[in-house]
Amino acid sequence: MADDDLTARLRAASAACTRSVLHGERESPADAFARLGAACGELGIDSWDTYGDGGAVARLEAEVAELLGKPAAVFFPSGVMGQQAALRAWCERSGSRRVALPDRSHLLVHEEDGPRELHGFRFEHLTTGRRTATAADLLALPAGLGAALVELPLRDAGCRLPTWDELVDLSRTARELGVPLHVDGARLWESQPFLDHSLPEVADLADSVYVSFYKVLGAHAGAAVAGPADLAADLRRWRRRMGGTLFRMTPYAVGALAGLHEHLPRVGEYVGWARDLARELSAAGFTVDPDPPHTNTFQVHAPGRADAVNERLAEFMERERLAPGSPWWDAPVPGLVTTEVAVQGAALAHDPAQVARLWTEIVGLRRS
Repeated sequence: MADDDLTARLRAASAACTRSVLHGERESPADAFARLGAACGELGIDSWDTYGDGGAVARLEAEVAELLGKPAAVFFPSGVMGQQAALRAWCERSGSRRVALPDRSHLLVHEEDGPRELHGFRFEHLTTGRRTATAADLLALPAGLGAALVELPLRDAGCRLPTWDELVDLSRTARELGVPLHVDGARLWESQPFLDHSLPEVADLADSVYVSFYKVLGAHAGAAVAGPADLAADLRRWRRRMGGTLFRMTPYAVGALAGLHEHLPRVGEYVGWARDLARELSAAGFTVDPDPPHTNTFQVHAPGRADAVNERLAEFMERERLAPGSPWWDAPVPGLVTTEVAVQGAALAHDPAQVARLWTEIVGLRRS
């Protein structure tokens, strides 16, 4: 079967599934909007925002600022916009468009060169490959940086995190050098259990922090950048300039507030279940990276060919109407396949040992 045909088959099979092992339960647009309506009642949201002022947006910004221990937070319809605005604001202040960041950063890999085309950033690699940043990496770069970005966790390295001491040293060095440190915290909520410090303690190490609302929190879209009050004023200007100050942003804010109240208290459970699954997969002959996982998200490797594994995955979903995980891709090392595990609330209803046995059959590993 051609790759395009298999991809289409996988998508159709996944869409037809009525249950999911790892991700949130499936719901129609009508059900999703009904859930938002119910959340308005539960949260006491009875007024709209107007171009981001007031209503649920103001409440969300206040809650995020308090959660992260920052003076202010600004809502954005997307993390792409929020992070570009934050880096632009810091670079405008410093007079330098040089930004240090990992070579696997979202800004370099997934944004169609937008940050450079729109803002003229000159990117320099803080790290390369699967390694997380240290103070030595920052010290090795020439002086005159406009900002530095660290991704917590480094998603394209299996959601890998630095140790707490490494992060403290990096923060101290950035401040000694006068380099604003921005945290790409798309998965910061999920990183807190591994770092074993409170969210305000983590955020205090950075000058600005971006967080996402649509991943583990389950909102439909949206992000926020938290930092000093004067930075927030700059962020609001850049949000308007970039077309992000929509007339009504209440639906996104309500979804984010509901996620903060429903899912944030349970993130530790999601991370714990991910580690239980990783342990079962390792025992079954899979390679887990990192092992144990640093967050609720990690990578899994196994012998095989992606087309053969995905054929079996499609057959299973078509037969059982259950989505056991994401498709697999051929790893850079010949003869190995890789997938990403991202654990959300639905996983807690499943036995990690049973899921590992299911994956063994789909991948075609022989049981020891």
